[in-house]
Parts: sequence; structure tokens; C-alpha cells
Amino acid sequence: MANQSSGGSRLPLALPPASQSGSTGADGSSAGGSGNPPPPRNLQGLLQMAITAGSQEPDPPPEPMSEERRQWLQEAMSAAFRGQREEVEQMKSCLRVLSQPMPPAAGEADLAADQQEREGALELLADLCENMDNAADFCQLSGMHLLVGRYLEAGAAGLRWRAAQLIGTCSQNVAAIQEQVLGLGVLRKLLRLLDRDACETVRVKALFAISCLVREQEAGLLQFLRLDGFSVLMRAMQQQVQKLKVKSAFLLQNLLGPCAPWGWSSSWWPSSGQNTAPSTSMCSEPSAAW
Repeated sequence: MANQSSGGSRLPLALPPASQSGSTGADGSSAGGSGNPPPPRNLQGLLQMAITAGSQEPDPPPEPMSEERRQWLQEAMSAAFRGQREEVEQMKSCLRVLSQPMPPAAGEADLAADQQEREGALELLADLCENMDNAADFCQLSGMHLLVGRYLEAGAAGLRWRAAQLIGTCSQNVAAIQEQVLGLGVLRKLLRLLDRDACETVRVKALFAISCLVREQEAGLLQFLRLDGFSVLMRAMQQQVQKLKVKSAFLLQNLLGPCAPWGWSSSWWPSSGQNTAPSTSMCSEPSAAW
């Protein structure tokens, strides 16, 4: 009883029954006959009554858009479309730089300036292609053909690793671009860079591009298997480059681990005689056969 007197402002667990004077009219009929719902008897009933009352209220009519807001919206949309067009023009400008023939016989200073300009174009493209719409536009502009045909195997390491990075940036999580890139035979070149390139950065970026093309990508995984990609990956794990070792192990675990995105069965393996998937224990302890 003390709790009830001290907490007079708190809602009781059960409401008191309605008074007889409130439940009957002058003619002796009950309140329920007037079309009104009965009063709630507990908290659950009170909550249900509030929900029902709220749902019966009609939605307010939409307010007409003011001229000031309409003008602001039009300007914002125009700025967005203008920004997209400007980025496409930037990509075209970068591709014009990359499409220029290599200077056949030039001085050392001229060669360094030319390489710096091409590297800057590749870096700008990588930034722009973080946007998936720009990545799709880049492929429509035949940029991927240029990367695979001329820059993945360029003489300067700075051009090779930037080309590999751009391929991975465009390809990650976009199935249509992945299929187009795989159709250009890029996976064979990337595996060769990962396995044999003398530059550490080139190998790391090649592994990044490979990962973007084979993870959760059926066609890429099948090509990876036919090109003996697991052997290349295992050799990369044995390198002295710490970043290469860690990222190779992470990709190997993703492709072979119990959480792989697809089930391993004989249908996934090339018809070269191997008809079983490798053991997932290879993720943690490479065997000598790899």
C-alpha cells in the first residue's frame, strides 16, 4: 500500500472498472451499444487502443512544393549530371594520354616526364572508377582493352602496378565488368605478374586484381583453376614479402575454406583428371605438393 501512495503518478497495472453511471445511458442501455469500443482494462488494451486510433487518422495531404524548393532541386540535379559528365570527360582525357605511342627515342628527362604523365592518368582513373558508373563508362570507352594490351606488361613497374590496380578497382563486385575483363585473357597475365615480376608492388597489385576477379565469380574461378592458380598462390605465400603472404593466405582461405561461397564438387574442377576439391587444411598448413 505504501508503494501505491508514493507512486501516485505511475500508471497502475490494471485500470479500475468503469462506473455504472458511465456505462449506461439515461435509457439504461450500455455504452457498448452506442458504437464506442469498451474502455481498456489493462496496459495491453491501452496500447492497442492507441495503435488503433493512430491508424484511423488519415494521412495529411501533401504540401505543394514551393518555388524556392523547386529551384533548389533543379539546380542540385543539374549539378549532379554536370559532375558526371565532367568525370566522363576526365576519363576521356586520361585515355588520350594513355593511347599516345611510347616515345621511341627520347632523352632521359623526356622519358621520365612521359612516364609521370601516364602514371598520373592511371591514378586519376583509379580514383574515378571507385564509382561503379564511372567504371562501366571506362569499359565502354575501351579503356580495359588498353590496360590489358599495353600497360600490364609495360617496361616501367610504375605503369604495371597502376594498371593492375585499376583493373581490380573496376572489376570488384561488378559481374558485367568481371566477365568482360576475363574475356580479354587478363587472368593469365596477372598470374604471371604475381609469380614472376621482380617488383614487389606489382605482385601485390596483381594479387589484388586476381582477388577481384575470382572471389564469388564462377567464370573467374574456373579460369583460375585451369591456369593452375592455386600453385601460383601457394608460391606467393612462401615469398618474403609480408603483405603478399598475408593477402595470399586470406584469398586462399576464402576460396577453400568452409565458408566458400559455393560448394566444392567434381563439377567445379577441370577435366584434367583431378576430381576432388583440395582439403581445407591446406589453408593453414601448405603441403609440399603446392
